[in-house]
Amino acid sequence: MVIPVTLDPTTQAAVDAARATGDHKLLAVPRLDGEYGSVGAIATIEKVGRLPSGEPAAVIRGIARARIGSGVPGPGAALWVEASEIDEPAPAGKARELAREYRALVTSVLQQRGAWQVIDAVERMTDLGELADSAGYAPWLSLTQKTELLAAPDVTARLDLLVGWVKEHLAEQEVTEQINSEVREELEKTQREFLLRQQLAAIRKELGEDAPDGSADYRARVETADLPEKVREAALREVGKLERASDASPEAGWIRTWLDTVLEMPWSTRTEDNTDLTAARAVLDTDHAGLSDVKDRILEYLAVRNRRAERDLGVIGGRGSGAVLALAGPPGVGKTSLGESVARALGRRFVRVSLGGIRDEAEIRGHRRTYVGALPGRIVRALREAGSMNPVVLLDEVDKLSAGYAGDPAAALLEVLDPAQNHTFRDHYLEVDLDLSDVLFLATANVVEAIPGPLLDRMELVTLDGYTEDEKVAIARDHLLPRQRERAGLTADEVDVDPSALGRIAGEYTREAGVRQLERALAKIMRKVAVALTDDPAPVRVDADNLVRYLGRPKHTPESAERTAVPGVATGLAVTGAGGDVLFIEATSMEGEPGLTLTGQLGDVMKESAHIALSYLRANGRRLGLDPNALAGRRIHLHVPAGAVPKDGPSAGITMVTALASLASGRPVRPEFGMTGEVTLSGRVLPIGGVKQKLLAAHRAGLTEVIIPARNEPDLDDLPTEVREALTVHTLADVADVLALALRPAEIDPAELGGQRVTAA
Repeated sequence: MVIPVTLDPTTQAAVDAARATGDHKLLAVPRLDGEYGSVGAIATIEKVGRLPSGEPAAVIRGIARARIGSGVPGPGAALWVEASEIDEPAPAGKARELAREYRALVTSVLQQRGAWQVIDAVERMTDLGELADSAGYAPWLSLTQKTELLAAPDVTARLDLLVGWVKEHLAEQEVTEQINSEVREELEKTQREFLLRQQLAAIRKELGEDAPDGSADYRARVETADLPEKVREAALREVGKLERASDASPEAGWIRTWLDTVLEMPWSTRTEDNTDLTAARAVLDTDHAGLSDVKDRILEYLAVRNRRAERDLGVIGGRGSGAVLALAGPPGVGKTSLGESVARALGRRFVRVSLGGIRDEAEIRGHRRTYVGALPGRIVRALREAGSMNPVVLLDEVDKLSAGYAGDPAAALLEVLDPAQNHTFRDHYLEVDLDLSDVLFLATANVVEAIPGPLLDRMELVTLDGYTEDEKVAIARDHLLPRQRERAGLTADEVDVDPSALGRIAGEYTREAGVRQLERALAKIMRKVAVALTDDPAPVRVDADNLVRYLGRPKHTPESAERTAVPGVATGLAVTGAGGDVLFIEATSMEGEPGLTLTGQLGDVMKESAHIALSYLRANGRRLGLDPNALAGRRIHLHVPAGAVPKDGPSAGITMVTALASLASGRPVRPEFGMTGEVTLSGRVLPIGGVKQKLLAAHRAGLTEVIIPARNEPDLDDLPTEVREALTVHTLADVADVLALALRPAEIDPAELGGQRVTAA
């Protein structure tokens, strides 16, 4: 190699001594950490002069390797040492393969640098030692690596080292180049987006469509919005984060979405309540027939609000005067439509939140903002949709909530529906206090037992147990018939439905608690009338006589007399998710292994009631005047139709006792009687639930006398007047009284009384 060497006092003395000897040779030795290496290069001095910068320098050419021995004395200030030239062995067979690989690798590195003249020089090198030693020029080799290369006497070893080092260098170069390329591309993309956004902003400005969405605009919007103080502070903190965040950052998008949600909330918007109780009553009566309990409760709420407003009594402890009502009852009685009617009566906005099938707690309370696609909960969305902080919110089907893997939504509703807590409701997405204390919550449910106890405790329960036949006729006449007539494109002049026909539809075609099937029947009549008017435009009158033409034959006829004509069958009353219903219980006995067989898909509680009934009669049969052998030693089978419908509950207890007593005595049950009540082993009749629904079902089924537990007598106050007048209700506390009343009198054989047949009372 030929290299320039800057001369300091030490190297200057060596150059002077070499020139003084006449052969111009010196020893170039690498020095690491202040120590000389063991191998150096014998070099000749080509030229001595100055660099362009003015520093003294010498150009030297390396000739051969030399191993350094001990120091010897010599003239001048130079350092003199013994050195023995190292003989280089001939290259081995592997050296040529390494040389080809090394030449290819070096060519690749030099091509990246564009050093084409150096590539030509490398291609011209035929001496393998010269090719290996030319690596001294390589800038990517460290001084330590170059010293190791100088000390290697074998060409093969030097080429092997170089191939490994060049490969490492190429790998580093590739990674560095890839990183630089990605950074360059990202930078170009960012610059391009910035330029495009600037151009887009300029175009919008020229078109007059400048839609400000920057952080400065958000700050102005937050400062001018009518927000509560704590909400304003939280919003300004988020605006500060938005100003510090990059536009390309995903967090900027999340903050904008959150700020939009907060600014869309009606924090200070409230509607004025209707203060006219008479007008509110008129609205409720116009929309719904009956349902006096709910209407009275809404009017009480309004009256209290008006009185507090007159006396300037504001909110207490941050709590408003909201209310939480639970409307429970069978389908089709008007629970959902009642919510809209209540909102109209109060002059408030109405929003419906359907909870059926929800199994995620975040649906109520919102998602944390750390999740992608996070949204506020349904309560917050309802307020935003209503546009006021005091709407009527209908929580529909609250009994259909179910706990899933993502939490229990019914538990999340506990805070929402608690008037003592919901003035500081905190949604997980908003993370600011939300005042729900002015909201009127109405929850609807079909089955009260399906609502968790703590949640039901927070609501005021109002039951809608179904309509009487007169109420159904009024609803059909005033609401359903006009609606279905309009949907069919008919007028009152073209079709008229007689009230007798409406009563027959309600009683014989659609025996239900609500009015949905009644409305479907009317819709069917209207469709058939529309077809008939196509052929004959004469007005149509539908009455009880021609009803069969439109609806076919009646589907529900009184069957209690037919079913109870034989001993062992009793008529019970039950409550299902669809309202009250009539339940028949059948008993029979046969020869076989003594025991009790139960069929009809009975639940555990109902099976226990059957065992209690049988045990009571076996223990007290003689006292009750029953044949002691009628139930002992025989196989008893108790069946509850319909067999495909699951049944459970204790309220069929006295009905089972009556059926078994009828079987044992041979005295049929009186057909006009229906009964309900839980029975104990001592013969006591315990109270049950759903009395109003059961008595309405008895009335629909054509029964005239009903037995209920004595302790359920207060429930009769809720019964409509026409049902009370149509039914004779017996309130009894002892099963013996039930049997004495419900069983037909026993007939005495006329042969015993000289041929005269009498009936024993």
